[in-house]
Amino acid sequence: MSGRRDQQNKASSHRAEPTLGDLDHLDTPAPRAPAGDDLPRVDIEPRSPRSGNSMPRRHAAKPRPRRSWLAIFLLLLVVGVVAALWLNQARLRGMLPRTDFDSVMAKAQQALDAGHLDGHDGSSARELFEAAQALEPDNDRARDGLRQLGRAELVQADASLQAGQLTQAAQQAAVARELLGGGSDLDRLDQQIARAHGALVQTVDLVDKAQQALAAGKLDGPQGAGALYQQVLKTDPDNSVASHGLDQVGYALSMQAHKAFEANDDATAAASIAQLAALQPNNGELPALRAMQTQRQQQHDGALNAELEQARAAMRAGQINGDGDDSALAHYRAALAIDPQNAQALAGLGNVAQALTVQANAAMDVGALDQASTLLEQAATLAPKSADLVAARARLAQSSKTSMPTGTSSTVDDAPMTGATSSSLSPEQSAALEKLVQRAQQATTSGNIMMPPGDCAYDLYRSALAIDGNNADALRGLQSLSGEVEQQFNRALGNGNLAQAGESLENLAQLSPGDAALSQLGSRLASAWLDQAEQQLARGDRVGARQSLERARKLAPNHPRIADLSARLQSSL
Repeated sequence: MSGRRDQQNKASSHRAEPTLGDLDHLDTPAPRAPAGDDLPRVDIEPRSPRSGNSMPRRHAAKPRPRRSWLAIFLLLLVVGVVAALWLNQARLRGMLPRTDFDSVMAKAQQALDAGHLDGHDGSSARELFEAAQALEPDNDRARDGLRQLGRAELVQADASLQAGQLTQAAQQAAVARELLGGGSDLDRLDQQIARAHGALVQTVDLVDKAQQALAAGKLDGPQGAGALYQQVLKTDPDNSVASHGLDQVGYALSMQAHKAFEANDDATAAASIAQLAALQPNNGELPALRAMQTQRQQQHDGALNAELEQARAAMRAGQINGDGDDSALAHYRAALAIDPQNAQALAGLGNVAQALTVQANAAMDVGALDQASTLLEQAATLAPKSADLVAARARLAQSSKTSMPTGTSSTVDDAPMTGATSSSLSPEQSAALEKLVQRAQQATTSGNIMMPPGDCAYDLYRSALAIDGNNADALRGLQSLSGEVEQQFNRALGNGNLAQAGESLENLAQLSPGDAALSQLGSRLASAWLDQAEQQLARGDRVGARQSLERARKLAPNHPRIADLSARLQSSL
């Protein structure tokens, strides 16, 4: 075994390893191999120069340009690496350590989380994010941070607006718009800030108007100091100027009520107390004023009822009028002095006028024309348009004509009297009388009862009776006007035309001042006005509701719904 290994070692010592040889001398002919190297012989023909005319041998091998392709490969590799680095420079940059940028971004985020959004000391979130962006303008993290800052500014601006800090809200909204560039939320916030500024300006104007009204002593009404101060406090409950102004209005109203009580002007005192209760329900003067009002009302009601009762007793006793204080007329007038709008006292005056007219007719029956004339003149001061009064005056004029010499004339209520009796009317007078009655009937059908002057049914019938005071058609037509007016009232009330119904009621009070139906009709109309006031108050129309309430109060001051609705209206101010 050892002998064989030795033989192998000897063989390997004479073995030639293959090599590339000298690559720089490829064109030089290779030397001949020494004899006995056992290698095949290869002859390499030298490269012919390009300028030479000799041709290479037909079987000579061509050289290979190995260095050129290697250089091209290396060049392409370098270009590829450079392009990759260029295209991924942002990513590569992010892989590099950025101590300054990361530190600034961390501080900016801390300031944002702490709510320190903007400032000028270099520590605010905006300043730090902008500093980070200056370090790396193309970095998305810095841009995202500024957008977060813009949204935070928007949230703070909304909070400032809700707190009533309009200037600060506007500044924060402007910063948010710089950072975000715009958006629907910013547009909405700008609109809200603009409306709040407008309301603030309006509030300042209202305060100025209220102070001017207070200085002028104008306390009540929609444009009064009280209502204006209340309007300010509805939009700005913490307005100290308006609160103090309202206190001043309350003090002025309480003083006004006290002075009215001292002057026995209970109506003014009651109005002042109602206004004070509406403006300041907890005003310290209200309990004392209301106690005084209750006491005065009891005294007032007692005195009023006493006068009305004495007036009715005098009517039953036939003491209609006279120079003393015990007549029905004197007591009704005393009642009206206590309450000028008292419906019972006003109706009582109409009853007195009717009673005087009845007495005048009785005086004419016995020929006491002078006494009848005096009584009718007294009745005319109480109810100048009473239909009964007009008929009685026409009768008096007719009676006076029969006692006057032929050819003389007189006037009654500015209507010419010819002195002719119904049996001795001339054809012209008869034609004029017939035409007047026809026109009066047409005016009645058209609803022109009391208007227009001269062409209404009332005036036309009076003109007809001036020609013939005993004309049955004219007397009957005049007496029927009250019924026509009552029908007009019912139609207007049914149609909801309350103003027209009120006019009809006034006409009826003039035609039949002592009519018992007046009180009932007035109560119906007052209820309708109160219904309308309820509807207006429900719609928020306080001015209209107040007007409707006052019309109802004038018609029926003791209506049970008036006090409740008045309190609700005052509390809604």
